[in-house]
Amino acid sequence: MKITVIGTGYVGLVSGTCLAEMGNEVLCLDLDQRKIAILNQGELPIHEPGLLDMVRRNVAAGRLRFTTSVEDSVAFGQLQFIAVGTPPDEDGSADLQYVLAAARNIGRHMTEYKVVIDKSTVPVGTADKVRAAIAEELAKRELALPYSVVSNPEFLKEGAAVEDFMRPDRVVVGADDERGIALMRELYAPFIRNHDRVIVMDVRSAELTKYAANAMLATRISFMNELANLADKLGADIEQVRVGIGSDPRIGFHFLYPGCGYGG
Repeated sequence: MKITVIGTGYVGLVSGTCLAEMGNEVLCLDLDQRKIAILNQGELPIHEPGLLDMVRRNVAAGRLRFTTSVEDSVAFGQLQFIAVGTPPDEDGSADLQYVLAAARNIGRHMTEYKVVIDKSTVPVGTADKVRAAIAEELAKRELALPYSVVSNPEFLKEGAAVEDFMRPDRVVVGADDERGIALMRELYAPFIRNHDRVIVMDVRSAELTKYAANAMLATRISFMNELANLADKLGADIEQVRVGIGSDPRIGFHFLYPGCGYGG
């Protein structure tokens, strides 16, 4: 399949490279000329174990390329992944200007059916805004081209992102039309040969799933840190407490460690 990935940050670069590793043709777009220059020199602007060798292997095989040309990127892939940053605004809300700019560029230059895939962590309702931005640009061009908007949130752990992408425990696909769903199933089929781990749902549910997963993990970490503080005051051993509660299968041991907190 021919795939465009918009954004060569952590999520975009890992996603694009892993998709190329499975035999897809991938073109990664970034407007930061410095980043693209680094990538075209065979180096990485980020560090992730195993990623550099995979990038170099797929570039050498001709499956992975990098560009700063918006026109080329829109023309290239039937699947257009949006994996740009969503930095917090002054009030703490996600700044969607880069997501919507990417959507507008797709609407501005597309000439045939596209699947536009939100990979960035975005608030519920973002897919509606992406759909509207594309429709607005098409209307300006007096065109009525078909397209699908899909939510496909990432669940990558820093330090294990390549492994997480290549062997996912689940692939969440939020979509409202069968054509988009079928293409997403085809895309992820090589990653889930032994078990069907694609979970199809409506777009808003997929967007909320990402936030819900983040909140749940943050809650577990925060709760263990509070328990660790309490254990210090009471003279208890938090490690023994952790074993005691984690042995309950309803709780489990994952993300049940006190530590320095969380980020992302």
